[in-house]
Amino acid sequence: MNITKENIDALNAVVKVEISAEDYQDKVAKILEDYRRKANIPGFRKGHVPMGMVKKQYGKSVMIDEVNKLLQESLNNFLVEEKLDILGNPLPKVQEDFSWDTSENYSFEFELGLAPEFEVNLDTKKKITRYTIVADDDLLDKEVENIQKRYGKIIPKEAVEEGVNITGTFVNEEKEINKKSTISFDAIKGKANQKKFLGKKVGDVIELKTKGLFDDDHKLMGALGLSHEEIHDLNIPVTFTIEEINATELAEVNQELFDKVFGPGVVTSEAELRAKIKEDAEKQFQTQADQQLLNAVTEYLVENTKFDLPAEFLKKWLAVAGEKPMTPEQASEEFEKSEKGLRYQLIEGKILKDNNLQISFEELKEFTKGFVKAQMAQYGQLNPEEKELDDIVQRVLSNQDEAKRLQEQLMSKKLLDFYKENMAFKEKEVNYEKFVKEVYK
Repeated sequence: MNITKENIDALNAVVKVEISAEDYQDKVAKILEDYRRKANIPGFRKGHVPMGMVKKQYGKSVMIDEVNKLLQESLNNFLVEEKLDILGNPLPKVQEDFSWDTSENYSFEFELGLAPEFEVNLDTKKKITRYTIVADDDLLDKEVENIQKRYGKIIPKEAVEEGVNITGTFVNEEKEINKKSTISFDAIKGKANQKKFLGKKVGDVIELKTKGLFDDDHKLMGALGLSHEEIHDLNIPVTFTIEEINATELAEVNQELFDKVFGPGVVTSEAELRAKIKEDAEKQFQTQADQQLLNAVTEYLVENTKFDLPAEFLKKWLAVAGEKPMTPEQASEEFEKSEKGLRYQLIEGKILKDNNLQISFEELKEFTKGFVKAQMAQYGQLNPEEKELDDIVQRVLSNQDEAKRLQEQLMSKKLLDFYKENMAFKEKEVNYEKFVKEVYK
């Protein structure tokens, strides 16, 4: 057997695999002999079927099978031994004159798409903004009021007035919307819309337009039970049939409220309540700020790390790689959609390799333990026993999909920590409202 590689250019190569009869004949003969011993053919005693008959019936298919196995094994070994960094999978070249019948020696050719060589520069020309999100007094005021509402007293009302919550059903037959929701009067946008609600009673039907109905489109998404894409620029008529009207008498800010929210004696004053809310909010904000920073760095590196890809090879590979073959046009569209993701995969791989960023199993276990503890804390289990924790971690990591997801999360955290240590950022402190406006426009 002989394997050679010819470089077409820096990103494309062809591997030629030549297989001779000596490479597979012994294996084929052994398999056919095994067939002969086991064959049960009328007119012949078991184990005494003539080899000529076995070869005629099975010889060609066994030979083809063994040549293909040898071909795949030798090609894979060659790629590993030569340390070839390829994109996609090798593509067999079509040989118009190929036949299994004309020779005992065979030659196969495979196209390769080679990963480009490049360097990643973390010295940004235009500094990326790194946000610190603070919980300001306005947010703390709203959160304290939300807690007061959550633990307040529900008071039924006969008619809609300012400050009430209204439960009812939104309907639009064309879009098949039939969704029961509770909305806040204060979230209704504009005096014209609010006027339609004021004074209305249980059983009344209100005709509305979805466009501009709420002060935030995400509230429309929840109210109608639609996806983010479906509510984007949605402008349809809906009816809303009122079923309940309730006001909330706010709970007093006192020790009874503190104990209900955080447990007995954990918080003992309004100042401590606000401090606790601030701490919890800013932990959540940090997660969002970190995700935004990772997204911004990813975007920057993709835009500013220049290298070519074997585009034509990848389009050909995409056309045959999926469950359903694609046309050249479909493969070209798919390549354009996936190109940015592929570029970042290569950049990320380069950073991981050059800086020896790896995950040990012990690190993954500790990360998973922290994840499990956080989940348990949400259900009031604040101090689980170590053995119980270890058992849960073991069960979680025995699930391959869950283990992969956690491994990806941990690697993202490692990468983010690496970027924070090795890149210079423009630091900016903002409240949450300003963060949303600047980042999500």
